[in-house]
Amino acid sequence: MSANLASKEVEVFTRKLGEYKKIIDTEIENYSKVIQKTTLQEYGVNSRIPTDALLDLLARGGKRIRGSLAIAGYEMLGGKDKKMITQAACALEMVHAYLLIMDDIQDRSEYRRGKKAVHIKLADYHHSKRMSGSSYHFGVAIALNAMGISNHIAQVIITELDVPNELKLKALKSLNQTVVITAHGQTSDIVNEVNGEASKQDIENVLEWKTAYYTVLNPLTFGMILAGASDKETKAVKEYAMNTGRAFQITDDILGTFGTEFESGKSPSDDIKEGKRTLLTFYALEHANNADKNFLIQMLGNQKITQSEFYRCKDILIETGALDFATKEAKICIDKAVNSIKKQKFNWEYENINFLVGLAQNLINRSS
Repeated sequence: MSANLASKEVEVFTRKLGEYKKIIDTEIENYSKVIQKTTLQEYGVNSRIPTDALLDLLARGGKRIRGSLAIAGYEMLGGKDKKMITQAACALEMVHAYLLIMDDIQDRSEYRRGKKAVHIKLADYHHSKRMSGSSYHFGVAIALNAMGISNHIAQVIITELDVPNELKLKALKSLNQTVVITAHGQTSDIVNEVNGEASKQDIENVLEWKTAYYTVLNPLTFGMILAGASDKETKAVKEYAMNTGRAFQITDDILGTFGTEFESGKSPSDDIKEGKRTLLTFYALEHANNADKNFLIQMLGNQKITQSEFYRCKDILIETGALDFATKEAKICIDKAVNSIKKQKFNWEYENINFLVGLAQNLINRSS
């Protein structure tokens, strides 16, 4: 593939992602006003506490990759109801918010998208109001309610979409099956951390279960289903989606340690503090000398890691070849994804195929 063609497909992705993000952001902004009003009217001022924290997270934006993939999948099969698919995309972004809040609690992350994580924001609210009891416990407890609100409003939105019932049920079933897979992926990720070791297969499972199904395969097929896709069509995008999702998570792990806080939305040392087991750490532990291996083992999960210790961890990841290895693995996945989607013989909309190709190719230069 020529560089010019590749850059053209990335341009299509960048342009359409901007268009999709704009309409999703507008839909979320408008729907948030409805949620605020009805919450106050029906449940009173206290119920605004979790709701406002949730809506603040939704308003922070993000790339809207999942909602955008749903729209792209719908349009790829010739779907024309922009209002309906935008509502569906909004629902997926609310499910995403639900899982982000959960992830931040489980990972003990204090920041999300450049601002305080929801449970920390709510803990600060408790402290500012001089309420009794533990501020942190209050923050987590109310954040769990915000999660429930977000997830189940999303489910209601989907049940009310203006499409035949059989398509809604099929899309809803696919979504909920994916969230179950994601929960198992998150469990595996956490257990890998606390076990103190993880095999390459353990890490591969997390890449697929926690990210590939949820970030790429589900939203893409969700939109396709709402356009009336056959099972053969949804199965045809699986190889693309799994490889793109895998590359997405590998690059996310690289950014998590080697990116800036501005780029990743969290401290670069967070993954090391959490003891997160990734292809980076797996490869480094396999190839480091005994001194570096023991040091890295001691630092993984160390909540009190110093800046100099973190920098030494980064040096180990570079010197062992772990960074190069992970980067190459991501590139292999991207090539597989692009080749897979390009060889499909269905009568799909060409521009949306280019969007998918551009999404995968854009991961090579991903900075956020």
